[in-house]
Amino acid sequence: MREISFNRLTDTEFEAFGFDFLHALGFVNVDWRKGTGLASSPADKGRDIVCQELREDVDGAKHLETWFVDCKHFMKGVPVSELHNLLAWAQAERPAVALFMVSNFLSNPAKEYLDNYRRNNRPPFKIKYWERPTLEKLCRKKMTLLRKFDLTEEPIRSVKAILKAEEEAFDRVWYDRHQMLMGNVQKHFRDRQILATARKAARNVERKYGKKNLGPYRDFEWGMINGKLSALRWVLGEDWDMLDT
Repeated sequence: MREISFNRLTDTEFEAFGFDFLHALGFVNVDWRKGTGLASSPADKGRDIVCQELREDVDGAKHLETWFVDCKHFMKGVPVSELHNLLAWAQAERPAVALFMVSNFLSNPAKEYLDNYRRNNRPPFKIKYWERPTLEKLCRKKMTLLRKFDLTEEPIRSVKAILKAEEEAFDRVWYDRHQMLMGNVQKHFRDRQILATARKAARNVERKYGKKNLGPYRDFEWGMINGKLSALRWVLGEDWDMLDT
């Protein structure tokens, strides 16, 4: 995938990206502290977003850890002066993590300041920063998110690729149904010509995918295959849940 650039976004749009990004990563109770409904309105200074991460201990106990997130949308390196508000909020309210989400990079003095802050203050919270390379890595496969904010030029799959996937899903569903019908040949195939045609078609599917790769399927696998067939057909213009074979 090509390099992602956040430079075309406004400050508020980058905060909106951060809000959706945290949702996509699995955070819960994500609260964008945006003071108004105006498109140009930035969020609360110092902690643009408050969210929680569900953690599980070795013994199976689950708990929520609170993160304070400050979105920094700078073309140049983020200066030291931009770090103080989040750290002050974190010192006062003690989340588990104080995160700087940075559209490009922290300046070198800012990184040195955070190192010194950790060493000299020993804060009761973790300090993290996600610069552009980290954001790229974490959202690389989240194509819906990237397309929403016009952050990628990756093309949607071709019609040829979609048709090929639909054909495979069709073949698998048809073959599984065929095998079930073979359990009662006399009832379902009184016409010998139809039976011969069905068996020939089944052999073709076996050669195409390998008989050992054609089931029997567990309930979950069967549901996934039918779901894929329905979704692919919907993309190709059929109604939802069109599963005829």
